[in-house]
Amino acid sequence: MTKDLRRAVTLLESGDWRGAHQIVQADEESRHACWAHAIVHVMEGDLANARYWYRRAGRAFSADAGAEIRALGESLEL
Repeated sequence: MTKDLRRAVTLLESGDWRGAHQIVQADEESRHACWAHAIVHVMEGDLANARYWYRRAGRAFSADAGAEIRALGESLEL
C-alpha cells in the first residue's frame, strides 16, 4: 500500500484530491492512509470530515494542506 500512498501524495501535490481520494478509500485502517484521507477533505473544504480522519490517524487537525502533504510525503520516505 505504500506505493499507492506515494501515488496519492503525488496527486495531492498536483491538487488532484479526487484522484487521491480514490486511492485512500481502499485503506481505512493504516494511519498514513487516514492522514492522507484527512488532507483530501481539507482540500475539498469538508473540514468536519477532515477532523474525523485526523482523529483516525492519531494526528492533530491542520488546515495547512501544503505542509501536511509535505510531512506525509516525508514520513513515507522512511
